[in-house]
Amino acid sequence: MARKLFCEISPAAYKLSVARQIIKRDISDALSGKKFASSKQAERLPVLVYSHNSLIRRRLGSVDMELQNNKAVNLAIAAPKVDTVLIRPGETFSFWRLVGSTTAKKGYRDGLTIANGSTRAGMGGGMCQFTNLSHWMVLHSPLEITEHHHHDGYDLFPDFNRQVPFGTGTSIFYNYLDYRFYNPTDMTFQLIVFVTDEYLCGELRADGPLPWSYHISAENERFVREDDGIYRCGQVYRRTVDKSTGNTVKNELIRTNHALVMYDIELPEE
Repeated sequence: MARKLFCEISPAAYKLSVARQIIKRDISDALSGKKFASSKQAERLPVLVYSHNSLIRRRLGSVDMELQNNKAVNLAIAAPKVDTVLIRPGETFSFWRLVGSTTAKKGYRDGLTIANGSTRAGMGGGMCQFTNLSHWMVLHSPLEITEHHHHDGYDLFPDFNRQVPFGTGTSIFYNYLDYRFYNPTDMTFQLIVFVTDEYLCGELRADGPLPWSYHISAENERFVREDDGIYRCGQVYRRTVDKSTGNTVKNELIRTNHALVMYDIELPEE
């Protein structure tokens, strides 16, 4: 039998381990010398780089819809904390540094969370949809992603009106599993984020036009039967196109998927 980690000994040990990780991240940030994006501007920057709307209440297998309703509340609380933030040259965007902890005292509710390939209710659940939206927009820009965690290894739900390639999601946990990106350009960018009754809506804007456009595609997607189950496989590529010529200047592999399918699926017999 494998020896238990300290955090697995008891709920108290788990809380102590989490608190330790939070403190470590705070100290690391304080010593890093990074300049984190924090200033906001009500007026929107003039150039729309990319926009996307993400359906809040989605059909996710047998997940209790009340958790989806609670997620809508959680996203509505978090969105104003990020909305209109400017990411100036040399600055780093940190989701958790802007949003802060998601506690009941702040009005957050139990929403859907994912851990170790399973779903459960958790305070403030649903924040990964926020970073999923941000990540998808950032992929369509020259901003550099510096911290990105995946729900590695698992395909938890069947596709339902999928708009973005599988494998481009994010996994976060306050505050030491963060979503961060850096602005290496001489331009200023701005995130606009708000909620409606149905959608989490986002815009990535800039103070000037970009010379490139970006196109994300899934290739060689397939389901494969292996010894321990069925896996979803494939690759995700990002193609950078010079707007002035229409020529592809870069085609990069950004993700290789090999995820164990956690729902019922039928494959043709070989």
